[in-house]
Amino acid sequence: MSDINKVVLAYSGGLDTSVIVKWLQETYDCEVVTFTADIGQGEEVEPAREKAKGLGVKEIYIEDLREEFARDYVFPMFRANTVYEGEYLLGTSIARPLIARRLVEIANETGADAIAHGATGKGNDQVRFELGAYALKPGIKVIAPWREWDLNSRQKLLDYCDHHGIPVEKQQGKSPYSMDANLLHISYEGEVLEDPWAQAEDDMWRWSVSPEQAPDEPTILDVSYENGDIVAINGERMKPHEVLSYLNRVAGDNGIGRIDIVENRYVGMKSRGCYETPGGTVMLKAHRAIESITLDREVAHLKDSIMPRYAEVVYNGYWWAPERRAMQALIDETQGPVNGDVRLKLYKGNVEVLGRRSEDSLFDEKVATFEEDEGAYDQKDAEGFIKLNALRLRIAASKGRSL
Repeated sequence: MSDINKVVLAYSGGLDTSVIVKWLQETYDCEVVTFTADIGQGEEVEPAREKAKGLGVKEIYIEDLREEFARDYVFPMFRANTVYEGEYLLGTSIARPLIARRLVEIANETGADAIAHGATGKGNDQVRFELGAYALKPGIKVIAPWREWDLNSRQKLLDYCDHHGIPVEKQQGKSPYSMDANLLHISYEGEVLEDPWAQAEDDMWRWSVSPEQAPDEPTILDVSYENGDIVAINGERMKPHEVLSYLNRVAGDNGIGRIDIVENRYVGMKSRGCYETPGGTVMLKAHRAIESITLDREVAHLKDSIMPRYAEVVYNGYWWAPERRAMQALIDETQGPVNGDVRLKLYKGNVEVLGRRSEDSLFDEKVATFEEDEGAYDQKDAEGFIKLNALRLRIAASKGRSL
């Protein structure tokens, strides 16, 4: 007899999670609560309600979390200029903490004994969901069907559906790729991409045109910042989720935001994936531009030094861990003066900074000028600075240790 009476399942309404509903009901003889999050994946989420009802689910949660996702997760991450392994803007990783938090909250609200997810035992998402859940509710029971059942192929899942009368939409022209999408990005894995030498197919991409097909006229954007976050574009105030949606559209139209990478997964394997992050690519460029004139040099360098660690923490699922919160507090402390405007040119796959301005700017034209500076900077001061910094090098060289 199972001690699990009720489970909250992260439910998309697709093949895998529909099978999981029935599998949980049979295997654990329990009630299933479904939770479907709209975080900007671009697909209608409401049909998940009817699918869940058809599987006998009585408690169904469908929530629009787009603004919360952008405001409380994506924007804080971009204050850190976060990039994993030099390229990946963490579009999948950053969505998991929010879903994990709501799973735990719904479990508390409904009196559920456990939560469940459809992540496989090969991927990172199982780690992210579960680390988040344990951080928020240490005693929570987590059920990961892919680590328990033997339905390890699409055909076995379809056979299970046939046997249990689970309706499956057999869509014509369905993408062969494993895809994940939200307000920040869309990812592609599997099929031809499993060969790291094979070129991604042109018709795979959903959110962007190729740079060659982008318009011949550039798009100019004026991006306004307050405390490190974008608050307006071309003078129009926008909420965080509106910023992401707008930048995804205009950047994608200009062929911006595609990458093809092989990343090191937390579980130990290398994985090849293609990602489209049009808006995030623009945000990263713009944020670094406004920081370049508003942040003190050593503060900027300190931020840059902890960014790779911050990126690893987010990638590995430690959003709720104390080290992420500590780094976030430091990062957010630096963002008070990060105010002003950045002018950008989007053109055929590129984002170019045309200008930046801020009332909090530390850029002093009198000091930086190549013309007469009226005594703002005494060039003779550089001699002592250089000699002091060269002292250890000169001593080493005099002892024959320069090479």
